[in-house]
Amino acid sequence: MDCERRWGQWRVFYLTEDGRLAYFPASWTDARPQDPFVEQAQGRGIARWEDVLRLAEKVTQGVKENPPHV
Repeated sequence: MDCERRWGQWRVFYLTEDGRLAYFPASWTDARPQDPFVEQAQGRGIARWEDVLRLAEKVTQGVKENPPHV
């Protein structure tokens, strides 16, 4: 079994019973490379800084689009 990046995704390659090379997306397994954020946070962080900023933008947009009814 081998894990390589091909066609823009990580894929797990393996040999079938009849000796042919086959593969499937590594995202279907735990064989894919560890997410750097998850690895560094070690369970302490709940979100990436970029994700928090994106959420703040969406919340701000929602507030602008739906003014309060007074």
